[in-house]
Amino acid sequence: MNMSTEVPATEQAEPAPERAVQHAFVLKEGDTYFVMDGHGDVGGGVDGLFHDDTRMLSTFVLRLGGARPPLLSSGVSHDNVFFIANLTNRPLPVLGSTSMPQGVIHLERKRFLWGARLFERIRLVNYGDQPAQAPLTLQFGADFRDMFEVRGQRRARRGEIGPPEVGAQGVVLRYQGLDTVTRLACIDFSEAPQRLDAGTAAFAVPLAARGHWTLYLEVGTAPARPGAQRFREAGVLARWHMRQRQRRGSRLHASGRLFQAWLDRSRADLALLTTDLPTGPYPYAGIPWFSTPFGRDAIVTAFQTLWIDPRLAQGVLEFLAARQAHQTSSFRDAEPGKIMHETRKGEMAAVDELPFGQYYGGVDTTPLFVALAGAYARRTGDRATIDRIWPALGAACEWMERNMARHPDGLLAYQRGEASGLVNQGWKDSHDSIFHADGRTPEGPIALVEVQGYAYAAFLAMSAMAEWRGDAGAGRWRQRAAAMRLAVESRFWLDDLGFYALAIDGANQPCRVRASNAGHLLFAGLPSAERAQAVGRQLLSSAFASGWGVRTLPAEAVRFNPMSYHNGSVWPHDAALCAAGLARYGERDGVVRILDNLFESATHFGMRLPELFCGFDREPGQSPVAYPVACLPQAWAAGSVFMLLQACLGLQVDGIRREVKIVQPRLPADIDQLHVQRLQVGHARVDLHFQRLEERIVVVAQTAPGTPGVQVNLQL
Repeated sequence: MNMSTEVPATEQAEPAPERAVQHAFVLKEGDTYFVMDGHGDVGGGVDGLFHDDTRMLSTFVLRLGGARPPLLSSGVSHDNVFFIANLTNRPLPVLGSTSMPQGVIHLERKRFLWGARLFERIRLVNYGDQPAQAPLTLQFGADFRDMFEVRGQRRARRGEIGPPEVGAQGVVLRYQGLDTVTRLACIDFSEAPQRLDAGTAAFAVPLAARGHWTLYLEVGTAPARPGAQRFREAGVLARWHMRQRQRRGSRLHASGRLFQAWLDRSRADLALLTTDLPTGPYPYAGIPWFSTPFGRDAIVTAFQTLWIDPRLAQGVLEFLAARQAHQTSSFRDAEPGKIMHETRKGEMAAVDELPFGQYYGGVDTTPLFVALAGAYARRTGDRATIDRIWPALGAACEWMERNMARHPDGLLAYQRGEASGLVNQGWKDSHDSIFHADGRTPEGPIALVEVQGYAYAAFLAMSAMAEWRGDAGAGRWRQRAAAMRLAVESRFWLDDLGFYALAIDGANQPCRVRASNAGHLLFAGLPSAERAQAVGRQLLSSAFASGWGVRTLPAEAVRFNPMSYHNGSVWPHDAALCAAGLARYGERDGVVRILDNLFESATHFGMRLPELFCGFDREPGQSPVAYPVACLPQAWAAGSVFMLLQACLGLQVDGIRREVKIVQPRLPADIDQLHVQRLQVGHARVDLHFQRLEERIVVVAQTAPGTPGVQVNLQL
């Protein structure tokens, strides 16, 4: 799935991005995030300070001596809390002289987000032996544009920009939206500028020889009085809360330095994107376009990390259960029992210009929700959570049954209710991602192959949970799963291709296209062993395997384009689901190969896998080709390494039986040791040590003293 929210083509403007997202720096905290360039500046395009899907700063530019200071270095701290840019001066006038040479003044910008506010410290140090006058200006502005406007959508009308309020040490910018909500951007400084107006703060900074000067500023939805103490105290809280998120669950330690860097970066990115909501931790989908709760993305991310951090899955289940649809709305593609696709807080959603305030146009989110609940129950043995959401699980299955009853073959299908909704409602939700072999666009309702697998897994999960709770419906759900398996095997399997069709269209005809979607069917465990192996061989062949990962389509497909969003690109989460499916059917060497390919890709992306990248074949001496507007970071891309690693290790945790099962474990190439510490199994914790000894992988398990025993079953 992309976490993409499709904008109707008739209302689209030219694309907004002016710079590739992978060249941006990002910070996030809660529902606030900042996208900036290496200088820390914001100059439009996709950049800015955003809060609740509204851009609060659209311009934020620093100048020293009237010029952009040369950049020495910039980056975000390893824990994703602080952005720091180191800059220097171009020639500046020296007091009583003609000029000061370049590179004598060090300018540091340090910033972070906390409490829906931007905190920044600007520090100047004069390393010269002459005093200097350092004219510093900050240009700022707020366009208060909705995220969908930033992405390129045109609006017939907007609200009104209000008159600015300029004080001695701050400015208040305001906007009255069509939703009658007044949004404020308050820019405050720790000392009064020499000149301050609605868009510029100018400081004439006298710097003694070897002297220094510091300015604190804050930007938020209410005025403040910035200073060193507020900066320091808020920074401590921001770092502490980020570390708490990173410390949840098990710890992984690999013998390879670069591989460990990938694990650490992925863990840090998941912590960055996770917001602690009243219902528990929830991974927002990605920055810049999707820093909000999505259903499908969060569920997949929870699946990826379930073995090391089940608390994330619990938070996802609780949140989605609380927002389950109870009414029918064609505008929102909502029906009783459906699970939310996405939610937004911006002005355009609030006034129903778009349906995405709380939108249900995802056919796969509902069965994935039930399947995740079953996996969480088995992983943790947490009856209390399952009991709380049991009514939501029942309602979700009832929606699935009603939907399937409308299909002649009993399949789970979608068709959008209104033109404002998503045309395609699986994970490949761009308008051109579902097609026939001759390139025709199918008419709905459309039944996607992977969605049937999710439904199969959901019914089996419901059966297992019902039996666990002592409910009478277990047999009924098993029968539903068996009927779904029969329907898929009879309607989707293409003998001549040795593969499953991408979809069944509204005319009940198969879309005879090979696509990575079939790998998700393996993840669900639906195919027979023989057919799963046939699909697996093709997914691992050069048709799909680019050398950097698994492509969504082979080159033979009529719509194949390695530079497209869904039709030939590489999505790390998609590759990870395919790998998990292969592992489920006993394939290990191919899984290791997929993991190694994505690891090598990560090394070219700064150890941070993007949402997707182009699907060109790997060539000697070349790097993977970036997709310019991919989200970075993105939750299910960050989570992919953990699903891939679990698939390699052949590791499953049963919290009900307090059992760890390890089947034919493998380690990534060039990794000789891997430690899994503090793996929670019921009320116990176990440490696992995997070590390569020639051609064998040896596993040593140790339970923490004083805790209940854990059964570790090895099948080497």
